[in-house]
Amino acid sequence: MTATTGSHKPAQPAPLTWWVAEPRRFERDQREITAAFPVLVYDAEGAGSWHGILPLWPFERPQPAHLTDWTGTMGLQVLMVYRQAYPMVPPDIFPLDPVPEPAEWTQSRWHVNGDRSLCLLSADSLWTGRESVVDLLLKAAAWKVEYALMKHEAITQMSDRGIVEDDRFDHFLTRPPAKESIRNSLTTPDTARDHQDAGSGP
Repeated sequence: MTATTGSHKPAQPAPLTWWVAEPRRFERDQREITAAFPVLVYDAEGAGSWHGILPLWPFERPQPAHLTDWTGTMGLQVLMVYRQAYPMVPPDIFPLDPVPEPAEWTQSRWHVNGDRSLCLLSADSLWTGRESVVDLLLKAAAWKVEYALMKHEAITQMSDRGIVEDDRFDHFLTRPPAKESIRNSLTTPDTARDHQDAGSGP
């Protein structure tokens, strides 16, 4: 009797990607992200991702007068990575510039997870799969502003809802920060490239 060889085994079907399973959701994301953040670039590798620089203040209310004294002139450089279970699970969003320090990971007051992705939902139940990823990217843009406030020690805890909806921290941004040395560390150009060269990218 001849043993069955591997060549006689039936071929395994290719894994079904989320955008094949959810073509309408894929088209919706492409349309909404491109409209809201036209500088973001889509990468189809793996489960797909978006990367680029978010606007510094993409919110409906007027930009505070001294915002850039706290944050610098550039918005958050970000990488949003889909998972194949999307849209049942939200994508992961990683800040590339500024990059939170390891000591800030997993501390709820910094809103950073242990894998360095941003914690943008106060509860898992807030993501049902019907929400727009634009809302998450807006929260990511707001994270940079609150991160600057934390670094300058103006606040000790980031807000639960984020400054997208919560304006209670706006008054800090109407005047320059007191800690000039920390501000310089947040506004140094090309820090994202330095972090990636050091192998700290996700």
